Amino acid sequence: MAIVQISQITNRKGLAENLPQLAGAEFGWSTDTRQLWIGNGTLEDGAPVIGNTEILTEFSDILNFSTTYTYKGLAAGYTVQTGPTSGTPIDLSLQSWLDQFASVLDFGAVGDGSTDCTAAINRALYQLYCREVNPQIRRSLFFPAGVYKVTGTINIPPYATLYGEGLDNSVISLASGAAYVAQTADSLQQTGVNIGSGGATPPQNITITNLGFQTVDTAASVFLVGQATNCRFNNVGFYGPNQSAPTTDTAATIAVAFNTTASYSCENIVFDGCVLSGTVYGINTNEEVSGVTISNSEFNTLYQGVLLGTVAPTLVSPTGIRITSNLFDNIYAEGIVFGEYSNSNASGHNIFYNVGNHAPDTTPFTSIIVLNNSNNISISDLFSRSDADAVTYPRVYADIATNFVATTNGSQIVLATGTYIRQSGSQTEIANNDTNTVTTVSTDQTSAFAVNYTIARGTTHRTGTILISSVNGTGNPVWSDDFVQNADTGVILSVTQVDTTITITYSAENTLGNGTINYSINYLA
Repeated sequence: MAIVQISQITNRKGLAENLPQLAGAEFGWSTDTRQLWIGNGTLEDGAPVIGNTEILTEFSDILNFSTTYTYKGLAAGYTVQTGPTSGTPIDLSLQSWLDQFASVLDFGAVGDGSTDCTAAINRALYQLYCREVNPQIRRSLFFPAGVYKVTGTINIPPYATLYGEGLDNSVISLASGAAYVAQTADSLQQTGVNIGSGGATPPQNITITNLGFQTVDTAASVFLVGQATNCRFNNVGFYGPNQSAPTTDTAATIAVAFNTTASYSCENIVFDGCVLSGTVYGINTNEEVSGVTISNSEFNTLYQGVLLGTVAPTLVSPTGIRITSNLFDNIYAEGIVFGEYSNSNASGHNIFYNVGNHAPDTTPFTSIIVLNNSNNISISDLFSRSDADAVTYPRVYADIATNFVATTNGSQIVLATGTYIRQSGSQTEIANNDTNTVTTVSTDQTSAFAVNYTIARGTTHRTGTILISSVNGTGNPVWSDDFVQNADTGVILSVTQVDTTITITYSAENTLGNGTINYSINYLA
């Protein structure tokens, strides 16, 4: 119907509960809720339904008006069918959709780098994860990009899921006033010896992703995993204040520390794609820790990288720690130390650059990996330290009698105390009617060694062991060649020494054609 002009607008006012059916175009004002309404009019007038329609004001609950939000997926080029059937799509209000996650800004945190956010962050964690046991309230807590200054420790309770916009974009930064930037806590946000008291649930099932934890206090450590189980840290930064590798362990700050008690140990903790930097130690613990995996991470600008079981434990020593596929660089002393009180730990597939050289220097002062107890292993670790530099300070070493296996750069197998070394196999071509060098060994590396070899020329084969003991200066070292062969190979081996270089040479008679000599060197360093 056509628009009808009226000469006067009528209106009513009163309490919301007393709002009547308004006439068409009549206004109604709810004085107690400050809501404004207009009458729909009659069906004869063309109104779709009889009733009142609210006019939006600054006091309207806008989010509750959206009662038909349905995911469509239009960016994919078609409409996604939600719900159990095509006729029953899932409709959500805007409020319920936004409540699927929580932002730390909702609780008063301000990521401006200067506002103290300690209370706001801890309050957010308490409201989401401590007040009720209903899993439906445990929404993920989002940290938008920014620096969240704190002056006290953040206590992270069980089942917490924290995530940000990148380990260098969303950063919780401790100015001063606490021992740690953050730590795990129980369901009442109790920490330390109080964990589990009052029937509280101990720390467990915590996931932190794309966040940074930083301290600018030179006396504070970064993160304490206290009495926690089943926790994951993905793409998390643990940053100390040091811009260069510390030259002393006096401050004893730690990027990631552990704490256990007789009631609660630390088990099944995973660090993946993390950065540990700027403290004295990357990880240092003598606690009862087991099933910890550190992978695809970076240890940088530290005094030492990882120390396990270097001091007698109060309970049980660290065990089952796997350190794999990480990068170690700019570390003043050792990269990894498996102490005499650690066992059943493994290092593998890591790469070590400037480590053990009193960084930023590049001259070796310590070994890179030290294994001081049985049942620890280093396999397929790679080192930038050269063979010459490894003579004085081996890449992998143990200073007491123990049983272990290690490999270095794929060219050596190190057994027992770090003194028995077996080089990987090599091959030299034997040219017919020729004299040439098989290999050389420096007496700086070893003064006595054995060479296991096999010669093949045509159908003739010879296998044997050359035992060599060097002499001082130039001359022929003491050596012997013990071998068996199916026929004369026509090859003569000899050993000579000039200064500190021992040379093994072959001479091949012109009888059987070309051949090969395969060999491996074994020695006690």
